[in-house]
Amino acid sequence: MWGSIALLGALVCAAIVVPAVVGDQPVRYDSVRLAPGSAHPFGTDSAGRDLLVRCLAGLRVSLVVALVSAVTSTVLGSVVGAVSGALGGWPDRLMMRLVDAINSIPHLLLGIVIVALYRGSLLAVVLSIALTHWTAVARIVRAEVLSLRQRPYVDAAVNAGASRWWVLRRHLLPAVVPQAALSAVLLVPHAVWHETSLSFLGLGLPPHLASIGTVLGEGREAVLLGAWWIVLFPSLLLLVTTLAVAGLAASWRDRMIPRRRSELSL
Repeated sequence: MWGSIALLGALVCAAIVVPAVVGDQPVRYDSVRLAPGSAHPFGTDSAGRDLLVRCLAGLRVSLVVALVSAVTSTVLGSVVGAVSGALGGWPDRLMMRLVDAINSIPHLLLGIVIVALYRGSLLAVVLSIALTHWTAVARIVRAEVLSLRQRPYVDAAVNAGASRWWVLRRHLLPAVVPQAALSAVLLVPHAVWHETSLSFLGLGLPPHLASIGTVLGEGREAVLLGAWWIVLFPSLLLLVTTLAVAGLAASWRDRMIPRRRSELSL
């Protein structure tokens, strides 16, 4: 866990500090597609810009988009799942059929449709990720709420005359916060890959706003010219980042499982 935190912290710090210190890189035609070396550890891209700085700037944008999308998706899924589990009956069945309908559509295809309506918009990319990934959170939160409804203290609150909304606000929602937070962390790597796919296809962020996807998209033609580093290093940076976040989420999940089991045994 601490290794993942240290690695992720180092990547985030580098993504914030290095582009801020270097600033906007001008186009340099005398340094186009230089191979990795001492002056440019990751080489240069097709515009002569240092690829290491470009990748770190793209990582910063990709992480911000992924975090905002994951939080938005988690909040939406938590509200739907909590309300569905608390109400039960036909509202629960209706909401779950809505979840099934959205899950029946490939997430990438639905995301492409959303960003195609507002091409080049940062908000459209965030919404395309958030609106296609909340269903898993909704199912997790709903299952947790259904389990919590069987607890003695919930029965005692209902028998005392508490309304469903009061029980939901007072007992159910606070209890599902750890699960919702874990779901948000697990969504971050998937959101990064989703944004990268959209930008790689030319449907995500605009070209002037660097992200891992736009950097990879710019490197497609360069690979045919022998500039393999323009695709290799952004891909490795993306892989290391997602593995660090996934490792952090897995450690968090493993720490929660024994605690959840002990609670269920009481």
